[in-house]
Amino acid sequence: PTLAPRTPSQEHKGAIRYVVHPQPGPGGQGPGVTQAVNFLLPFALPRLLPPVPSGWLGWGCAALSGMQHWARRLEQEVDGVMRIFGGVQQLREIYKDNRNLFEVQENEPQKLVEKVAGDIESLLDRKVQALKRLADAAENFQKAHRWQDNIKEEDIVYYDAKADAELDDPESEDVERGSKANTLRLDFIEDPNFKNKVNYSYAAVQIPTDIYKGSTVILNELNWTEALENVFMENRRQDPTLLWQVFGSATGVTRYYPATPWRAPKKIDLYDVRRRPWYIQGASSPKDMVIIVDVSGSVSGLTLKLMKTSVCEMLDTLSDDDYVNVASFNEKAQPVSCFTHLVQANVRNKKVFKEAVQGMVAKGTTGYKAGFEYAFDQLQNSNITRANCNKMIMMFTDGGEDRVQDVFEKYNWPNRTVRVFTFSVGQHNYDVTPLQWMACANKGYYFEIPSIGAIRINTQEYLDVLGRPMVLAGKEAKQVQWTNVYEDALGLGLVVTGTLPVFNLTQDGPGEKKNQLILGVMGIDVALNDIKRLTPNYTLGANGYVFAIDLNGYVLLHPNLKPQTTNFREPVTLDFLDAELEDENKEEIRRSMIDGNKGHKQIRTLVKSLDERYIDEVTRNYTWVPIRSTNYSLGLVLPPYSTFYLQANLSDQILQVKYFEFLLPSSFESEGHVFIAPREYCKDLNASDNNTEFLKNFIELMEKVTPDSKQCNNFLLHNLILDTGITQQLVERVWRDQDLNTYSLLAVFAATDGGITRVFPNKAAEDWTENPEPFNASFYRRPTLLRPLELENDTMGILVSTAVELSLGRRTLRPAVVGVKLDLEAWAEKFKVLASNRTHQDQPQKCGPNSHCEMDCEVNNEDLLCVLIDDGGFLVLSNQNHQWDQVGRFFSEVDANLMLALYNNSFYTRKESYDYQAACAPQPPGNLGAAPRGVFVPTVADFLNLAWWTSAAAWSLFQQLLYGLIYHSWFQADPAEAEGNPETRESSCVMKQTQYYFGSVNASYNAIIDCGNCSRLFHAQRLTNTNLLFVVAEKPLCSQCEAGRLLQKETHSDGPEQCELVQRPRYRRGPHICFDYNATEDTSDCGRGASFPPSLGVLVSLQLLLLLGLPPRPQPQVLVHASRRL
Repeated sequence: PTLAPRTPSQEHKGAIRYVVHPQPGPGGQGPGVTQAVNFLLPFALPRLLPPVPSGWLGWGCAALSGMQHWARRLEQEVDGVMRIFGGVQQLREIYKDNRNLFEVQENEPQKLVEKVAGDIESLLDRKVQALKRLADAAENFQKAHRWQDNIKEEDIVYYDAKADAELDDPESEDVERGSKANTLRLDFIEDPNFKNKVNYSYAAVQIPTDIYKGSTVILNELNWTEALENVFMENRRQDPTLLWQVFGSATGVTRYYPATPWRAPKKIDLYDVRRRPWYIQGASSPKDMVIIVDVSGSVSGLTLKLMKTSVCEMLDTLSDDDYVNVASFNEKAQPVSCFTHLVQANVRNKKVFKEAVQGMVAKGTTGYKAGFEYAFDQLQNSNITRANCNKMIMMFTDGGEDRVQDVFEKYNWPNRTVRVFTFSVGQHNYDVTPLQWMACANKGYYFEIPSIGAIRINTQEYLDVLGRPMVLAGKEAKQVQWTNVYEDALGLGLVVTGTLPVFNLTQDGPGEKKNQLILGVMGIDVALNDIKRLTPNYTLGANGYVFAIDLNGYVLLHPNLKPQTTNFREPVTLDFLDAELEDENKEEIRRSMIDGNKGHKQIRTLVKSLDERYIDEVTRNYTWVPIRSTNYSLGLVLPPYSTFYLQANLSDQILQVKYFEFLLPSSFESEGHVFIAPREYCKDLNASDNNTEFLKNFIELMEKVTPDSKQCNNFLLHNLILDTGITQQLVERVWRDQDLNTYSLLAVFAATDGGITRVFPNKAAEDWTENPEPFNASFYRRPTLLRPLELENDTMGILVSTAVELSLGRRTLRPAVVGVKLDLEAWAEKFKVLASNRTHQDQPQKCGPNSHCEMDCEVNNEDLLCVLIDDGGFLVLSNQNHQWDQVGRFFSEVDANLMLALYNNSFYTRKESYDYQAACAPQPPGNLGAAPRGVFVPTVADFLNLAWWTSAAAWSLFQQLLYGLIYHSWFQADPAEAEGNPETRESSCVMKQTQYYFGSVNASYNAIIDCGNCSRLFHAQRLTNTNLLFVVAEKPLCSQCEAGRLLQKETHSDGPEQCELVQRPRYRRGPHICFDYNATEDTSDCGRGASFPPSLGVLVSLQLLLLLGLPPRPQPQVLVHASRRL
């Protein structure tokens, strides 16, 4: 029924608006929203009714039927423009008329995915063969090498990769000592495969900053590894596609081929091969580790800071195949974080630990029993996911007398399945014999960390002990493992590495047991781009893709794997369920892939748009198979409409030339501007980010070669030239004869799978900002849409596009998208007319309080707000002139009250997710870790007690005061900052994303935003065959109704609560091999340390000298395990 304006005298006579309150909407927030239904009641119920909105009492309002009429007019206008100017039907006919110029090919998912998996397997197998040759050669070279006690630096000639950087540093110690005499000076050539300058005649050597290059151990290592260079070169001769070949030694020496200068950071170079993800994974089997930290009262000042730093460094030696927990103890033991059991040692969990460790406070007395009982209980918990391989306890303490033998007898003896590693931290006068005994009695090792410089080396040496069972297992343990994705330190970008451990095959003496030391890890890199080249690029359509995951569920390949910033210290770990929007079907697919199964499944799922502003519910076909001989599984995703694709067959060379001429700029004025996708059509084609320049390069190359040339991709070239001709025929049949100004169009366009985007007229190309690669353009990926966009000349346009669906027999495909660009101002005026009660010829009639007509969006724009909003909640058109500059904004920024009402009435649904690959500006450094609460504060009684002055607590406090002044900045520095400028370098962070999409409501109905005297009535209706919502609402008369504002912008976040996530861990599988025990293992080498009571007078004198003088320059240390000499 039509509602006429009512006077106050009519209030309780005749028709009454009856208001029904529905259930709360999905938003569950903001003002109450009520659905309005019209009834004619014979009596009045004034006390049952809420106040009627005042604006609707004094003015006539549009009837429901009238608004639906406006909506139909809008639908017809958009549809008419697309029929007349878009040329969808005409383009279908053009394809059918040229049916002899192309064939329809089918994507058979199972065959496709099996072929790609086989190609990847062959690629990786070639690298495996090279790895095995290198590992065998290294073991033989080391076995034949004769140890030299008197070896000198000048006896060894090699290329020091860091030499050039150190020569540029006048303060470099090596320059001062003149030790560069034995360093080769090489010439390098640029190699695009390595994205670097290289020398193929030599290998390069990198030695960590904290290791003295002139030590006997290092010089002997350099001596025998020199022979690897010939093997490196022979491998490259057999397989020219090989990238970095690397030997990472357990002594810290890295020898890699081909030689290239080291990429020196702006600050301290903290690179140590033994802490690289690929080395850690190859050097030992997975680990279950519990770290317990002594936080009794004697552990304070410098010692506590050393412990915190040591724990953080220890965590960095763990990979995603490992599980860990950290606890502190004094009289009692408790976890330092919210994690109550072992959790996966992934990047986010380790971050939680590192932050929690900084809050440890020293107090109470030492209770080793509490710490070890807690650790053993953690390791015996079988109700959780864990590595189930190497089990170990790492204890950091300043010393104690208790050996807790009863605990070991109860939990670990006689089998000794848990290794115990003890770390004596700080400078003190405690007897370390109990700590040594604990380690030796439990197949572990005892280490001392007296100072800062000893932390990094001594928190990674335990890997030598874990490597013993691998070495003793011999050939059984010589299995190639492929790593997670990580950032190459030498600039290759994202890579995976095949690793193979290298064992010491020597014996300690005639008739003695074989050596059980791991020499290092051999690695060969494979760039992800090389693997991507094996996947089909342009036959899967814009929304089809190939992906691969590992046993952790992390993606190896995926179009959404795009880390904005990388830290070479950590792997790139993006879970498949974070790369896509998670649902139950994808969880099932992920589990099946991890288990190494084959499968196929069609699902309905949500996908994000390319610009991550929109979400669509779509149908996708998933097909997957394992990649044999690896830990990877490969998947293929296809929309149903990408089952078929076109393959051009341009055998007629005259036709090739004819169509090619439409690519020449001289034809653009009459035929429209052509953008070509920047694809790799030919090997010699020079790439360019400027499409005009790229087209010029393409034309110049085509004048030299033919589309059938062997150096070119014939499929890409033929399809490009065919689509050039087909889109030109669209110009000829449709566009050229139309007057675009009649319908206020700025441009018409067509884009194709073949890589052509034709924009007509030519001058419209000046304002064309869409991606020239159709597969990367939003209008192509989401073809049935109408969206606002801002042009470079500050005018506004609206892009309308639709897919061209082609049926050939029983085969259906979408080879192209056509569209128009609307002039915003003209269409805003047209929008008013279409949403009014007049035709183009009628004169507008304004409704007054006593008139018997309906209000409309044109003449009553002071009272009515009329808008078109797209499916993402962004404003497209408005009848309010002052809102034209807000077109393209999220509608909550324009009218928060109304957008919330639409959400609560289920017109929109919200989806929240997290982007784990974002980059954020650096945060100002905090004082975490140096908080006063971590400092031991002596009481007055302590100062009056002579015994206290001779105790470790007094000595620790004295250390804190002295070392704090000298080394304060060392403890505050973020290790990541040492590799770059912290003031300018962006860091990886988590961003929370919120997208809105159409909900379940398709009907047209009225509703009231209930705000008492300021309530508003609105009407909303979806426009058929578009992504638009038409909304008519009263303009707010007052601002008393405060509404919550829906947010759409990406915001910085800590991500989902890690403490909750670990309670429901995602499914994963560890490596299928485990070497944690060997009956012949010799555990007698378990660490020895010298400990003596320090002279207080001598120590105080030394500390005063340090305090009064300049801070001593850190001297290079020979931080190499003593047994390495053997």
